[in-house]
Amino acid sequence: MNDSQYNLLADEIILQIEEAIEDCGTDIDYEGVGGMLTLTFKSGSKVIINKQAPLKEIWVATKFNGHHFQCENGQWTDKRGGGELWQFLSKAISIQADTEITISAG
Repeated sequence: MNDSQYNLLADEIILQIEEAIEDCGTDIDYEGVGGMLTLTFKSGSKVIINKQAPLKEIWVATKFNGHHFQCENGQWTDKRGGGELWQFLSKAISIQADTEITISAG
């Protein structure tokens, strides 16, 4: 994947995550700026999702850990454990929001 393809895919996934948070029915504040999306929960904890263009990855930092996702065959997968981005986000957001939340693309 070249840089232009990466940027298009990464920008698209960050926008999809933002839309999914807006539609999830739980009060989660979010702010997207310059390839980074910050989710802020009532407890004050945060999840930060950001582009890592030099590595062509999406990084996700939670209060528990951080994960690096790369796009393979159109799916963003965790380099560490092989998990899928949407499943990971649903679990991490549920923990930090202290309620069950499932998010997905469009």
